[in-house]
Amino acid sequence: MAFRTEETTPYREGLVPLRRAPEQPFAIRNGTCQDCAAILECLRAAFAPYRESYSPEAFLDTVLTPDSFRHRLSEMSVVVATSKSGEVVGTIAYKVLEGGEGHLRGMAVHPEWHGTGLGTSLLETAEHELRKAGCKAITLDTTEPLNRAIRFYEKNGFRPTGKIECFFGMPLFEYSKCIESPDSQI
Repeated sequence: MAFRTEETTPYREGLVPLRRAPEQPFAIRNGTCQDCAAILECLRAAFAPYRESYSPEAFLDTVLTPDSFRHRLSEMSVVVATSKSGEVVGTIAYKVLEGGEGHLRGMAVHPEWHGTGLGTSLLETAEHELRKAGCKAITLDTTEPLNRAIRFYEKNGFRPTGKIECFFGMPLFEYSKCIESPDSQI
């Protein structure tokens, strides 16, 4: 993405020039089996404040075990955000489903990284990859205690579908977002 600056690009009166984006203090890359312990720690840190709101089974399914992480990695693409020191500070998983739909699962941002743009970057990365794979819509599921996450998803264009399932004794709400195909981005 190119950015204009005041110094290099003249602009018309009344228009605010675009400024160079600040350097992000994190990098985003594909997750691997070697990231297992770090991803599990990130998930535990992100979901710890909600532990009492979850059934024990729902919490374990959310924060994963080494075995369930390896299973997820075999079925989905996992992306991680790492700090400059290499610590995993965020993650998201996605996969392509039938009928031009993509699905997100396991998005987490370490609490110390809330408000840094890391969550948005993870979501944009997954959306970009799903769009490249031909998906026209993305779904995700979330639980009622995750009010901050729900507001984040809604701010990023996700809307409740009305579909509610049982997640280990808790309501699980489906959200969906329509995305453009690569052909429509000219």
